[in-house]
Amino acid sequence: MTSETRETFGRIGIWSGALHASRTDDAGRDAIAEAAAELEELKYGTLWIGGSPSVDDAAAVVAATRTVTVATGILSIWDHSAEEVAARVAEIDASARGRFVLGLGVSHGPMVPQYKKPYSEMVAYLDALDAANPPVDQGRRVLAALGPKMLKLATDRALGAHPYLVTAEHTAEARAALGPDALLAPELSVVLDTDTDRAHTTARNMLARYLQLPNYTDNLLRLGFAESDFDGGGSVRLLDALFALGDAERVKARTQEYLDAGADHVALQILTAEEGGSGLPRAEWRELAEAFGDEL
Repeated sequence: MTSETRETFGRIGIWSGALHASRTDDAGRDAIAEAAAELEELKYGTLWIGGSPSVDDAAAVVAATRTVTVATGILSIWDHSAEEVAARVAEIDASARGRFVLGLGVSHGPMVPQYKKPYSEMVAYLDALDAANPPVDQGRRVLAALGPKMLKLATDRALGAHPYLVTAEHTAEARAALGPDALLAPELSVVLDTDTDRAHTTARNMLARYLQLPNYTDNLLRLGFAESDFDGGGSVRLLDALFALGDAERVKARTQEYLDAGADHVALQILTAEEGGSGLPRAEWRELAEAFGDEL
């Protein structure tokens, strides 16, 4: 990984499924623009638009900011054709000035009626991006890779990988699979709450829906967890491995575990009990920015 790429992404970013301008009204879009501008001022390196966004969602965040990197985390290849995506990326390039990164993923069988041969479909999608006029350059796309085949593809056909819902141990394995030069930018979910029982409840409220998706559970089983760890929204062992739970210093320590395991960048997703795990948790973003300080 070059120093230029590390500088582009920064060490710490914010992942938020609430940064979807296309899913809200004018007031909601104004709130997103204001929040994005503040995240930039707080010095987070990259803003990841979570929850199957479109390029249009990213364009709205690009328009609201000036210097921060903006990435889709993750655009589903089933929702948008490669030709459509390439054309839209070209349209926002003038305002993005190299700040936009296209994160791509194959989503999940239970969520996509036409789901089939995800690896082959991703290869075909990348081929189409390469063939588009203009193409989406390999150095401006990342893949939501969990398993060995997709991680290898992220090395060969993209800038690197943006794994979601993974442990620090997976990050170490991903780094070994990717090699030293590819970007590795895992997501890490955070609950800023020193009440352990309440923090576990907030985490389980988010995790339960992902435990219905085989791509995630299969990956966790590969990492040594058991089916019993998925009961009731997740065992304490599983929660402690997948989340950063506690105060800001604990979040910093957990983030460092991922960096020490080989991550170039960690995308923090803040979950709050009040928001049901969603929304724009601006107070928590500020608290973490203050805690990380010059480390951002």
